[in-house]
Amino acid sequence: MTRKFLFVLGSARPEGNTETLARKAAEQLPADVEQRWLNLADHPLPDFEDRRHDSSGPRARPRPTGDNEALLLDATLDATDIVIVSPLYWYSLSATTKRYLDYWDAWLEIPEIDFKTTLKDRALWGVTVLAHREEEVADPLISTLSHTAAFFPMRFGGVLLGNGSRPGNVLDDTEALTRAKTFFAQEPPLARYPYES
Repeated sequence: MTRKFLFVLGSARPEGNTETLARKAAEQLPADVEQRWLNLADHPLPDFEDRRHDSSGPRARPRPTGDNEALLLDATLDATDIVIVSPLYWYSLSATTKRYLDYWDAWLEIPEIDFKTTLKDRALWGVTVLAHREEEVADPLISTLSHTAAFFPMRFGGVLLGNGSRPGNVLDDTEALTRAKTFFAQEPPLARYPYES
């Protein structure tokens, strides 16, 4: 299968540090690798409603059509590699990014797409920029993505970390820019929950 990268942008501001770092990493991808960039601010999802245990209706959901959910679902299904591009907000993912991942739960309930089987063995990656110099404060974000990948299981390429607060600061983080040059070159391993190691 030809590799297709979906970059899911979850920042509260356009062209922020996290997107800048993700684009630096994406510049290194081979020319024949398709890239699609979707900004969640341009394609907002309503608050997620968990209907799994609602006895008033069927558990199965219809496939969405003609809205932002349908666009994001189709883009997710089409990708071989999904890159979550979210700044570190209160030590985890941004709200729009978390909402996008919450919808993965809904998509598991659409019988005809078999979301879990479809995503199995595909790759999940992350890119984040934080204001702290101590990178361990990003552990909750990294764990969220790693555990999400382990559920399917997907392959997990890890999270590219950068430092910066004001727009453009990440360009001063020479170590992050160096890591960006080879970030997508690795073969991501199959994700495992910590108790499976």
